[in-house]
Amino acid sequence: MSSNNGGAGVRASTRSSPKSTGGRVDRAGRQGSHVVEMQRRRLLTATTELVYERGVQGLTAALVAERAGMSRRTFHDIFEDREGCLLAAFEEAVEQATQAVLQAAEDQQKWVDRVRAGLTGLLSFLDYEPGMARLLVVEALAAGAKTLDARRRVLAQVIEIIDQGRSQSKTGREPSQLTAEGTVGAVFSVIHARMLEGEQRPLVELAGPLMAMIAQPYLGVAAAQRELARPVSIPEPVAPRLPSDPFKDLPIRLTYRTALVLSSIAAHPGASSKQIAQAAGITDEGQTSKLLNRLQRYELIQDTGVGPAKGMPRAWQLTQRGEGVLQAVGEGD
Repeated sequence: MSSNNGGAGVRASTRSSPKSTGGRVDRAGRQGSHVVEMQRRRLLTATTELVYERGVQGLTAALVAERAGMSRRTFHDIFEDREGCLLAAFEEAVEQATQAVLQAAEDQQKWVDRVRAGLTGLLSFLDYEPGMARLLVVEALAAGAKTLDARRRVLAQVIEIIDQGRSQSKTGREPSQLTAEGTVGAVFSVIHARMLEGEQRPLVELAGPLMAMIAQPYLGVAAAQRELARPVSIPEPVAPRLPSDPFKDLPIRLTYRTALVLSSIAAHPGASSKQIAQAAGITDEGQTSKLLNRLQRYELIQDTGVGPAKGMPRAWQLTQRGEGVLQAVGEGD
């Protein structure tokens, strides 16, 4: 749910950082940094997968490393311990949920409309990302102190947004400051219960009843009834996206240069091999050709042009898998 203070919304107040690697990233330069970021993202994806499948109590550093296809030494080069990795995965989920909320509420001016749009955006996100939803709503409660503290800070920001409703109060008396805390607690309790029940109906269908619960203390019974009866703007139905590692079973080593080529194709869809080489800063024509052919063979890119056989240049585009890999390495945002 979003506030109107300059576009700020629900955000984790701190972000966990990868463990220092003793200067190895600095010495390796940008390429080394890219490799570490790819490894980090794979570990976060593996963490979300395992939390979804086993719960927080079944999570260990060894399992995360194994799922990500890495050694435990690599895991501990990036994260101090299991809790550090879990916290980073939680913060990543908070960041993505926040983006969904802000995007849904950005055009709304009235408090009640902003809260409703933000709530609908959040519920839609939880429906689409069941792995992150499980981590945010259910499993974070069983996590360590650092993750619980991050959760508390996020909820405090949500409470602050709901508390803005006191200035809108039309009930004849201003609700107490505790009203927002109790309301937020009730809303997340309902969402938590529905997720534990494993209901097949989408969470976004709760937008009306939950919004009525939020509105009543501030705007009165009549406003709550209007929110309950108000049609829910449900996005186009999409299949839930279970957590998955786009690098899994990928028989190619993702280097910085590979990521740069994929990024160049994403920025210039339909570009020729020569144009991609120029954008990626590769001067060796044979090297460019080999790399592009390899990426095509592993279905990360596709040639949509007529091709050299017809005397025309290639026209490269990312495949769906290529887009997933690019997003996972942080070049597709």
